Amino acid sequence: MDQPDPKNGSGLIISATEPMRSFLALASGDHRLSEELRGIASDLRSRNTVPYKLLRAIWTGSDPLTRPGLLGIFSGSDFVFTSPKPREKSEELKLRLVKLREIAERKEYAELVKDITPKKQVEEPFSSYKDQLGFGLHVGLTMFTGYLVGYASFRALFNRNPALSAAGGILGLVLAMLVETLLFIIKTSKDDQIQSSKSFTPTTKKNQ
Repeated sequence: MDQPDPKNGSGLIISATEPMRSFLALASGDHRLSEELRGIASDLRSRNTVPYKLLRAIWTGSDPLTRPGLLGIFSGSDFVFTSPKPREKSEELKLRLVKLREIAERKEYAELVKDITPKKQVEEPFSSYKDQLGFGLHVGLTMFTGYLVGYASFRALFNRNPALSAAGGILGLVLAMLVETLLFIIKTSKDDQIQSSKSFTPTTKKNQ
């Protein structure tokens, strides 16, 4: 049978009793025990709790003729349960908790001020009839101008050939439409950037 390691004080913990302290006091001077076990017995006799493994090791190594029985030593003793050490949170988990707390604070702040903060109206392109009509007239005028320029250019280049002049007008119309589409895309992109910069507001943190 393997002997318990005297240095291992983990495991079952029991409360100390007077018979137990008396036994440990005698064991601290018992020369049958090693010097290490005698030192452990001397240290344990002044404590309120005793590891079972250490007490069993001291009892096993003491004189069988003079040592008390285990039932007498354990009489009136109770088990002592210790709560486990809480696990430490990892750095990644701490950062995630901080972000979640900031999101919750922003939502709570928005909920508090929603009744007093005016809602920002997002201006959509062509949201009114006037804008739609103006844009349509502008596109129509641009395409018509492109057709006239293309028609006149091809007529001058190809000796007033009707077919080629018409083809030049169509080409000018298509080019004008492409230019108008490109300008519309650029304008819409700029409007989106301006709207995004206006809608951005720095978050304010609450005092901890």
